[in-house]
Amino acid sequence: MRRLFISAIVACAPFAVMAQQFDYYVLSLSWSPSWCTLEGNERNSDQCDPDADYGWSLHGLWPQYHRGYPSYCQTAKRPPSRTMTNDMVDIMGSSGLAWHQWKKHGVCSGLDGQTYLDLSRQAYDSITRPPVFRKLSETVRVPAQVIEEAFLKSNPALEPDMITITCKQNMIQEARICLSKSLEPVPCGRDVVRDCTLDDALLPPIP
Repeated sequence: MRRLFISAIVACAPFAVMAQQFDYYVLSLSWSPSWCTLEGNERNSDQCDPDADYGWSLHGLWPQYHRGYPSYCQTAKRPPSRTMTNDMVDIMGSSGLAWHQWKKHGVCSGLDGQTYLDLSRQAYDSITRPPVFRKLSETVRVPAQVIEEAFLKSNPALEPDMITITCKQNMIQEARICLSKSLEPVPCGRDVVRDCTLDDALLPPIP
């Protein structure tokens, strides 16, 4: 009986390893003024201070399957220290968000905390955020397609099936860009490509 039990564990082991693998990353960039309008101002978030000057901030770097995604994986890798998460404030807005992204997504990357955060910054830096949006002086209504086209123009390596723009409560919310494990742009899976179709989405300015 014991031999049968051990054999069953050995037989299942390859599947346990495969469950921790993933196909590509989704780089999620949040339009900070929209987040502040919808949530951040009520939380008195430092990210929303007039002097903060956040535009497209890093929401996270998410391991992704071709369909679905892993989260809250078990890992023996060392988590990031408080100093490491504090070092992400300049592009993420808060150390709390950096820690949350590690706990939910980073643990599924196969990387330790420092390496995951370093890779997240590298992914963020690999994408040019269109400078035109930083010039807004007031809230405008804009087709979500215009946001996507601006990213495509600023990043010639991107194709339309490698990026999706999301909306929340009629506001431009995020730009989500699909990247390989080596951070090269790749086509997104079907469940990621959920483009906002609004022709009059609100885009608030940076305070």
